Amino acid sequence: MLVKLYGSAVYGVDAITITIEVDTPGGTQANTIVGLPDNAVKESLERVTSALKNNGYERPRMRLVVNMAPADIRKAGAAYDLPIAIGFLAASGQLPVGEELSQYVLMGELSLDGSLQPIKGALPIAIQARAEKFKGLILPAQNAREAAMVNNLEVYGVTHLQEVADFFSGEKQLSPITVNTREEFFQSQYDFELDFNDVKGQENVKRALEIAAAGSHNAILIGPPGAGKTMLAKRIPTILPPLSLQEALETTKIHSVAGKLGAHTSLISKRPFRSPHHTISDVALVGGGGIPQPGEISLAHNGVLFLDELPEFKRTVLEVMRQPIEERRVSISRAKVSIDFPASFMLIASMNPCPCGYFNHPEKDCTCSPVMVQRYLNKISGPLLDRIDLHVEVTPVAFNELSSQRKSEDSNAIRERVIKARDKQAERFKDFPGIYSNAQMSSKLLKEVCQINTLGQNLLKAAMDRLNLSARAYDRILKVSRTIADLSDSENILPEHLAEAIQYRSLDREGWGG
Repeated sequence: MLVKLYGSAVYGVDAITITIEVDTPGGTQANTIVGLPDNAVKESLERVTSALKNNGYERPRMRLVVNMAPADIRKAGAAYDLPIAIGFLAASGQLPVGEELSQYVLMGELSLDGSLQPIKGALPIAIQARAEKFKGLILPAQNAREAAMVNNLEVYGVTHLQEVADFFSGEKQLSPITVNTREEFFQSQYDFELDFNDVKGQENVKRALEIAAAGSHNAILIGPPGAGKTMLAKRIPTILPPLSLQEALETTKIHSVAGKLGAHTSLISKRPFRSPHHTISDVALVGGGGIPQPGEISLAHNGVLFLDELPEFKRTVLEVMRQPIEERRVSISRAKVSIDFPASFMLIASMNPCPCGYFNHPEKDCTCSPVMVQRYLNKISGPLLDRIDLHVEVTPVAFNELSSQRKSEDSNAIRERVIKARDKQAERFKDFPGIYSNAQMSSKLLKEVCQINTLGQNLLKAAMDRLNLSARAYDRILKVSRTIADLSDSENILPEHLAEAIQYRSLDREGWGG
């Protein structure tokens, strides 16, 4: 008896519907799965037969063949266990076959006792199921809230194989999961554990990070150990504008595909903050694998990627970021598939100024020679530094500032100014799809938006000549000055805005480490 069911395969951040056919052609050969399955899918035969036996069902006595179409797309993972098990029951006559079976997408990994384990990519699977007009989606309860964000689709979260069998036999009704996406999303947007009012002193660094947040600029913090670089970086998400629903959906899809969503999580409401260790590989950072998976730069999409102790990262790891920083996406190409992952993130890095950490320290002596300092800085290539808009020097906080009872400005006040500046940029770029902030401007758009007067041109020319800046650094200075002007509520870029932007190119100064 031939039975058709439907599952789904996730490629990139999208899903493809998979037709699963189970037939009983007869014969004495072993059960077979065809349709380009990987080892995890082939092993599902053992899991499925054990789960059926342990729940009182008869093991099919006739030979079963499972076909997964389209056959030219590789099927990976254990999430096809549930549809294969239901197909076995229907094909062997232990489950009545009705039209209902073809109206649902089924996904779930089976334990040997029949309980269901969570899967990856529930959100893109639900989106594709709705697009293809399926009536509903049946998947593990741990993934139900994530999938239930998709409206006009019945989503059922189940914990056991028996529940699904009883549902299709008409012995039991399942209740669809409902999630008030908007209410949950807006309730938790501003619920942060960290705040900028925890940081004593460092007003110049806070100002630089406010500029970075307002224009989505990349920044690097340079200073001695204990100066507060990591503390400041971790608080950047608290001053960024809240995610829009569209951005939250994009971000949630990526984390869903990577299996990074927490149990019973529906929608990511805060901008992600990713801080990989410096031992990370280039594939883990940008993504990849046999079946490409998103890396850290994609998990930081619409948020912050923080690289602590930047010179300690392998040079090859840092260099693979150069293209994604510019294009805000990463393309992973394999022999049979090419996948684009979004990677629009703010890069925030921190580093010591030298191996011992005390170069330019006001109190402690540096034990490094000029050659050692320069060699340490040279671990970061010039092209990568060019792509970082703000170079911010962080100095130690004096005792009187640490012990002061005066309250610092909190994140809410800074965030209000950032949102106001971002609103200006949204209005400015409303006719340019894909551009939402000053940092994303193209060179052509830069000429239209960042016009400066004669005094500003002379100031910028002097800085270019003195610091020997590249053409990319020139563009970065203009973008940062445009953001500073937005924060100042100024229509034009004034010389003082340019002067402040130029001072954030400290690593471009000749002999900075010598």
